[in-house]
Amino acid sequence: MSTFGIQQPIVELPDQDPERDFSDEELVWTEEEQEQIEAWEEQYADEQGAIMKVLWLAQEKFGYLPPEVIKLCGETLDMSFSQTYGVATFYHQYFKEEKGSYVLDVCTCFTCQVCGGYDILHYLEEKLDVHAGETTDDGMFTVQEAECLGSCGSAPMMEITNGVYVHQLTPEKIDDLIESLRAGEVPEFTSVTLPQDEDEMDGNRRTDVENTTTYETQPRAEHME
Repeated sequence: MSTFGIQQPIVELPDQDPERDFSDEELVWTEEEQEQIEAWEEQYADEQGAIMKVLWLAQEKFGYLPPEVIKLCGETLDMSFSQTYGVATFYHQYFKEEKGSYVLDVCTCFTCQVCGGYDILHYLEEKLDVHAGETTDDGMFTVQEAECLGSCGSAPMMEITNGVYVHQLTPEKIDDLIESLRAGEVPEFTSVTLPQDEDEMDGNRRTDVENTTTYETQPRAEHME
């Protein structure tokens, strides 16, 4: 068995006892939260299977997942810190540090990259005067690069705070989006349809949404990185 992964870990563990953002008094579950966790545990043969849901609950409760919150989640399910930290760092949707009110995840994976993902990312960076991974001085926006978000047909695109997708981005759409978010208006879910669906399915593959848009010929990037 190779010891490379042990000697040179791919992800370094942080200090497990840094200066805390949350006190012991804050690091507790409410009775309602504990009942929810117990219900999740019953869904799995091993209670540790509920770790992703518990981390998500903690993020909704605390806003992000510093080491002491990750440790709380692990101890709740009898998991080591390293096990819990491994899950929390595997998914970009878990925030390991405090973020802005809106987290803008711009996809720069292959398809979005070819279709202008980096053009959109750099436009957004210049508009908000931050680099990817940073938060604006007013605490409103955090800009991030994201791996594939599973919406290649509507590239370039982004996700807003682990929620709604914004498709077929252009600088003009970015301008409108930022203005709307500053006003506290988050776009509604939009269903993107394919051309062949227009006649057979009346342009919408879902019946539970109001907003739809039709597939557009995707652009080509000005810059590739």
